Amino acid sequence: MTPTFSPRQPRHAGEILVAKGVISEDQLRIALIEQEKKKERISKIIVRLGFATDTVIRDVLAGVLGFDCVDFSKLLVDKQAVELIPKEMARRHHLLAVTLNRQKNMVTVAMADPNNVIAVDQIKALLDGDLDIEILLAGETELTKAIEQFYDYELSIDGILQEIETGQIDYQSQEAASDEYSQPLVRLVNALLSDAVKQSASDIHFEPEQEFVRIRYRIDGVLRQIRSLHKNYWPAIAVRLKVMAGMNIAEARAPQDGHISVSVSGHSVDFRVSSFPTTHGENIVARILDRQKGLLPLENLGFSAESLDTLRLMMARPEGIVLVTGPTGSGKTTTLYSILNHLNTESVNIMTLEDPVEYPMKMIRQSSVNETVKLTFANGIRSLMRQDPDIILVGEIRDSDTARMAFRAAMTGHRVFSTVHTNSAAGILPRLLDIGISPEMMAGNIIGVIGQRLVRKLCVHCKRVAECYVPHYLGRIDPIFFRWDKERYLGPIRGQFSPMIGRDDYQRCSRIS
Repeated sequence: MTPTFSPRQPRHAGEILVAKGVISEDQLRIALIEQEKKKERISKIIVRLGFATDTVIRDVLAGVLGFDCVDFSKLLVDKQAVELIPKEMARRHHLLAVTLNRQKNMVTVAMADPNNVIAVDQIKALLDGDLDIEILLAGETELTKAIEQFYDYELSIDGILQEIETGQIDYQSQEAASDEYSQPLVRLVNALLSDAVKQSASDIHFEPEQEFVRIRYRIDGVLRQIRSLHKNYWPAIAVRLKVMAGMNIAEARAPQDGHISVSVSGHSVDFRVSSFPTTHGENIVARILDRQKGLLPLENLGFSAESLDTLRLMMARPEGIVLVTGPTGSGKTTTLYSILNHLNTESVNIMTLEDPVEYPMKMIRQSSVNETVKLTFANGIRSLMRQDPDIILVGEIRDSDTARMAFRAAMTGHRVFSTVHTNSAAGILPRLLDIGISPEMMAGNIIGVIGQRLVRKLCVHCKRVAECYVPHYLGRIDPIFFRWDKERYLGPIRGQFSPMIGRDDYQRCSRIS
């Protein structure tokens, strides 16, 4: 058990990490310069710059400073302890009260900076000396996530809706960025975005009808209705979404595209926002791009052992083109990013041209196409080839000019990765023929083709083994594979009696030699 708090010899966290060989002096110097600009804790900056992981920093500092670590995955946080410290103080000093022991008159507080004497003094003053304070060291990321999670009751969707129904809303003030959280509609939009991320949705649909607004999440490839709000809420919600996405709030007659970047549960999440005019108002869809899910090891993508070996042989080739095919939302981008992450070393120069860039990656030069300045896929590939790349990622081959430039890059000693929208791997060849690529050019440059699908998985709590004679069930899907255990808590999605939870990648790698 860690003793109650007593001030220790203050020591700069960056100096400790340098002394322990976690980071170099040059990296510390870069982090300190960034700290002057951002006014953030040095450990948070070091993690954000990718110099060290959150867990490593936490363990090293705990060992040197003499504090115990907290692991939130193994800790049941006491709600009574959380309520002892106001949310504003918890966020300002980056701390969270996690346990309360009335017998010992002690409260345990998790902190990212245990030497923050000012924070400890403020907690003592708040508690008026009634409780002793025990300090645990927490990692920056997991502590941020925990603070958001355990104070969420103040930002619940139901609570905000009740506040709106009983209060008066100024719909004209949604554009203002100052004092945002005083506006219930601002918090409602934030809560909806956060809730969609927490439910692992891939898209959020805001669909105005004649009398109400329907809100649906696409979860595991299927749209689920989550909320129905009164139509009076829609103007303010639409304005707020467009303000966050950097869209023109005065334009409601033409389609628009925008981008939102927010922090949810301690990590950055991007939303690609699209508006489209309909008879009942603007329909808005937000595609969720969770950076935490963007990069997976190749072994976690669902490849069979045989397909994984084939893929490694394809990646080992020094030149040529690898094409990934599948319908929209089948995980093509995730597969390509995982391949690039596997190939990403200091010995290669990787450059991408995407529409748009979905997940920023370190050491990779990423660009988005921009029709306004005539940066198309075809023109972009031509310019990329002058940047001495070893590997080129082209977001999509959608026309003959892009296809010709991609194959020209493959012919001149580059490794090219791209996607083609077809229903199967076999459909790539007719598609390339249709846009003007000759059979000779395809035969000499295509290394291989990856065809993939995302297939929904049976709920692990509900599925059971069913013996059946296979020929009787060819071409059919019967609901005989699940049973419902109504006394078991099945979570927010499972609670909606969905037999399918999550999705698996199913790929087929065809190597062309």
